[in-house]
Amino acid sequence: MEFKELYTERLRLRLYTPEVAKYVFTTKTDDEMIAFLGLESAEALAREKEKFSLGLSTYNRSFANFHMIDKETGEHIGGCGFHTWAPEHRRAEIGYALHSDEYKQKGLMTEALLAILKYGFEEMNLNRIEALVAEWNTASVKLLTKFGFQKEGVLRQHYVVNGSPEDSVPYSLLKPEFKF
Repeated sequence: MEFKELYTERLRLRLYTPEVAKYVFTTKTDDEMIAFLGLESAEALAREKEKFSLGLSTYNRSFANFHMIDKETGEHIGGCGFHTWAPEHRRAEIGYALHSDEYKQKGLMTEALLAILKYGFEEMNLNRIEALVAEWNTASVKLLTKFGFQKEGVLRQHYVVNGSPEDSVPYSLLKPEFKF
């Protein structure tokens, strides 16, 4: 199977879709899956296998995520992309994370998000990209506003984190607003 990839100055962004997941989970050995997915342990692989067995998409929702791979080292350093993708409504929620603090504050997520946002609007035909952010996550808010995302309010007690309800702040970016 050929994997779609995007390239930035320092990153290789490998597309991970339900179709790629099916290929990986039905043709690869456990060691190959751990390497491909950038997992740290057999326990992490077990969690991914469980997600796969439960189904990764539904009749009206899917995802298009990207593995962030350091071009120089080949190391899997994080992920970003779209989940809760509703193609018929031309919208998706964006998410992103780096695996280690050593990669933070280096502009890597800004670099990755630029390519991912372009992909969403141009290749996925999205009109609206949404992000849900914890109120305390100032780094994420700064990243989103850099690209023109607009705050839309507060979703009270939207998530449960470590047993406690936590608010989410929704942000959105519309295709005509994306100027990069």
